[in-house]
Amino acid sequence: MLQTRPGIFNPILCGARLLQQWAVDMYVKIESCRLRWYRKNQTQIRADLYKGVVDAITSGETRASAVGVRIVLPGTYPGGDRDMKKRHMDAMAIVHTYGKPDIFLTMTCNPKWEEITNELLPGQTAQDRPDIVARVFYGKLEAMKDMLFKKHILGVVVAYVYVVEFQKRGLPHAHFLLIMDSKYKLIVPEQYDRLISAELPDKHKYPELYAMVVKHMMHGPCGALNPKNVCMQENRCKCRYPRPFNENTSQGKDSYPIYRRRDDGRRAKVRGKMLDNRWVVPYNPYLLRMFNCHINVEVCSSIKAIKYLYKYIYKGHDKASFSIDHPDADGNIDEIKRYVDARWITPPEAMWRIFGFPLCANYPPVLQLPLHLPNMHRVAFNAQADLKNVVASENNSKSMLTEYFKANQEHPRARHILYKDFPGSFTWQKKKKFWKPRVERFQIGRIVSANPAEGDRYYLRVLLNHVTGKTSFDDLLTMDGVLCGSFREAAERLGLIEADNTLDNCLTEAEQWAMPCSLRRLFATILVHCEPGDVRGLWDRHLDPMSDDY
Repeated sequence: MLQTRPGIFNPILCGARLLQQWAVDMYVKIESCRLRWYRKNQTQIRADLYKGVVDAITSGETRASAVGVRIVLPGTYPGGDRDMKKRHMDAMAIVHTYGKPDIFLTMTCNPKWEEITNELLPGQTAQDRPDIVARVFYGKLEAMKDMLFKKHILGVVVAYVYVVEFQKRGLPHAHFLLIMDSKYKLIVPEQYDRLISAELPDKHKYPELYAMVVKHMMHGPCGALNPKNVCMQENRCKCRYPRPFNENTSQGKDSYPIYRRRDDGRRAKVRGKMLDNRWVVPYNPYLLRMFNCHINVEVCSSIKAIKYLYKYIYKGHDKASFSIDHPDADGNIDEIKRYVDARWITPPEAMWRIFGFPLCANYPPVLQLPLHLPNMHRVAFNAQADLKNVVASENNSKSMLTEYFKANQEHPRARHILYKDFPGSFTWQKKKKFWKPRVERFQIGRIVSANPAEGDRYYLRVLLNHVTGKTSFDDLLTMDGVLCGSFREAAERLGLIEADNTLDNCLTEAEQWAMPCSLRRLFATILVHCEPGDVRGLWDRHLDPMSDDY
């Protein structure tokens, strides 16, 4: 339907705005079908704690439909709140393993690319053919990935994440965060200048590059030259242009570097105004020349609060959803309705999703490791199933954590690996539920978070982050031949809870991914439930991350 075939007239591709509307309508139909399945199967597909199923049988209940909790919009749905939060935390797990990202790159679609204009019918613009825009940008994105990850244009990349977004005017763009190999780390300003320029090139020596910089990499004009530009907020440019002239690149203080912008007399006419180096958006000359589109390249290793960068690329659409009605008596939130009410879809995004192109990716892959007390793991089952059969199923008694204990029994080399590091050496076999020694590739593990208010589950996490070689929950509870009554007692016997060290570590770990408001709530939870000895010391050590938004 969306293909151009020789000798066959396709009215859909000639519809201009009608094609745009058709694309959005078709994707909304597809999305509605998927969301409808989630809604209708809320009562059919249940998940409950394994112990909850056992307790139900003990009380005489055998109908699966009588137990369970609803999962409204699961994290497997691309673009949902759970999905975006999971991806953000996966990205921070990569940072925890490899360190801060070194390069932040943004690539924006150019509607004047020859690959787009050559395929347009007479009288058409790129806006009239969102199908071509989506396909060409996907091809360019794959070419960019090839340049970065195989040809190593900027150096060897050991880890990365990227996200594709769509502007309100429709054009797609991609954000990349790159973590470089230690040999290619950008440490001093002289190294920045080898990869990044924030100046107009010599017009006579590099005429093509000069034309591309003027067309794609000049900000504004804004400020006094154009007070009504879209970047203006409270009479100031939110992007802080024009930047001051600078003879040499210097290291930023907890921020982006201050790039070299010499007052060399080079100027260019942009939208009727003469602009100089102060208005140039940082770029890599080779990539700009290769792709002929807006490609902003920035060194970001000097940024202190790196979690904000990752939060920015996983923010999703601008959204707002509110209602004026009576609150649900049970306090339930309809996540599907909230998602549908708040999101918006442009024609290129509709086409992108219809074609099945990926919206984001990361490397290495991250495996989320469940954390649960004995017999408290989640079990999925059909609402029509007999609960006795659910419990009798051997697979339902297994989880990643219980099989981690079993792997410690069967594999001597497993006994020296922490639970969080296990995916780096073993592969989880999802269907048969067991850990198999890894033979290729690498994967990062991420234990799901636990709050100190959760008691034993939190201290179980503390133990798993420090103890290796345990073969069961009871073995984990056994210290010096004595079976402890709780995981907290076991952690105390092992010396993991001394003064406020555990609480300090809890806040330090949360600082890697949690926003200030979440950190403040966590601090309040610690005060209420954990009775820290040195409250002032804890406050002073974590005040800056908790107050970043003030």
